[in-house]
Parts: sequence; structure tokens; C-alpha cells
Amino acid sequence: MHKSQNKNFVSLCIRGEVLLEEIDDWIDNWHDSPQKKELHEYLGMNWNEYSAWVSMPEILPFIIKAHRDNRGFSDLLKELEELPMAARADSKQKARKLVNWLKLHNKI
Repeated sequence: MHKSQNKNFVSLCIRGEVLLEEIDDWIDNWHDSPQKKELHEYLGMNWNEYSAWVSMPEILPFIIKAHRDNRGFSDLLKELEELPMAARADSKQKARKLVNWLKLHNKI
């Protein structure tokens, strides 16, 4: 695992230097080493992204995509919710589930 001080999990994931599955290693490292950052900051997420991910870990690829595209997370989810039926059903279903959760918790 690459642990540059100026890098976080999300940015390294975008660059292809870490895999999505390595997030648990990053969390373990955060717990094992004194950190000045909150866990969500250490990972490179804002609070809304982090709280959504904790509730629904399968949305991590959407968080990474939002960062990669330099877009707001909730904007990306709204767009995914409006995808045509030809789009992958699994991604659309995950996006809809997350949008509903965000609305329920007044995040969007």
C-alpha cells in the first residue's frame, strides 16, 4: 500500500495505485498510526460520502467516479438514477438505493 503524506485512498485509487479492495488496509493503518486527520479525510472523502459508504459499502465505486470526474457526489447519483433502461441494472439499482438513503437522511 502506498502511503504518501500528500495522497489519500481516493486519489490513489483514481490514479490506479491502489485497488478498491485495499480500503480496509487503509482503515487499519489509520487505526494503527497516530493521525491528525479524521478517518473520512484520511481516506479522501467528505463526510456525506463517508457516511453513505459506511451504510452502503458497495457504493465506493460511485464515490471514486465522482472524485475522478470532479463532480459532486449527489449530482453523480442523480444522473445515474436517470440512466436509460439500457444501462447496467445493477449500477442503476445501487445508485437509486443510495439516492433514497441520502434523501431520507436529508443529505440531498
